[in-house]
Amino acid sequence: MRGILLGGVVASALALGTALAAQARDGIGPGGAAALGVLGGLAVGGAIAAANDPYYPGKPVYRAPPRPVYVEGPICHFERRETIDPYGDIYIRRVRVCE
Repeated sequence: MRGILLGGVVASALALGTALAAQARDGIGPGGAAALGVLGGLAVGGAIAAANDPYYPGKPVYRAPPRPVYVEGPICHFERRETIDPYGDIYIRRVRVCE
């Protein structure tokens, strides 16, 4: 697609250049100056558009996730323990006990 557009711009630039060369003997009129401005704008715009690459360099790399690391911690369990409050009531609570 880009090559077709670039070829069309180059062909139209050559045709316009030859048409303007015939008028250049007597000087460039207002129409010729406008045409040269448009041609110069197309050339500079094409150069800027070709310089900007919209894609990121390289391809994305997919890696396997790292292996899980198992760390052995303390061995814990729950025990029931009786507690007595200052009023003499007995409560049974579950307490986590780690070794």
